[in-house]
Amino acid sequence: MTSIDLARYIRDVPDFPVPGILFRDITPLLRDPRALEEAVERMSTPWLGRGVDLVASIEARGFMFGGAMAVRLGCGFVPVRKAGKLPWRTCSVRYTLEYREDVLHVHEDAVERGQRVLVVDDVIATGGTAAAVVELVEKLGGTVVGVQFLVELAGLHGRDLLEGREVRSVLVL
Repeated sequence: MTSIDLARYIRDVPDFPVPGILFRDITPLLRDPRALEEAVERMSTPWLGRGVDLVASIEARGFMFGGAMAVRLGCGFVPVRKAGKLPWRTCSVRYTLEYREDVLHVHEDAVERGQRVLVVDDVIATGGTAAAVVELVEKLGGTVVGVQFLVELAGLHGRDLLEGREVRSVLVL
């Protein structure tokens, strides 16, 4: 596969979802099968052969990469969702985004003690969402092997909240 400039598939949307936020829209990348395949491959490759048992991914855009990566890595998938979206008993954590607070949930039995979990999302901005998922995985007894993103917004220093973790990003904007 020839390398594709994935950055050209990321659209900037100013003032979304609130004024002052520059939203990085990945839907152009999702629409192109070659770009999507390359993104999944580039996100998965560093984790091949590293004993990943589960990919934990954040709704909704993170699911698009997390599920495909779980298949590529030959492991299970754990959906991390917002309040009211999971049908069984959950463990939750509250976190802060650039522009609001929120809560994430995961089923209590989603991760078994000692399982090796890769946390995946599409974009890291301030790092609050990814840090919350790391906290959830560890509450359940899992070991976070790393955190993978398609896009990192470097100017927001989100990886600072993940200090001491292996953090990888395909694109740094």
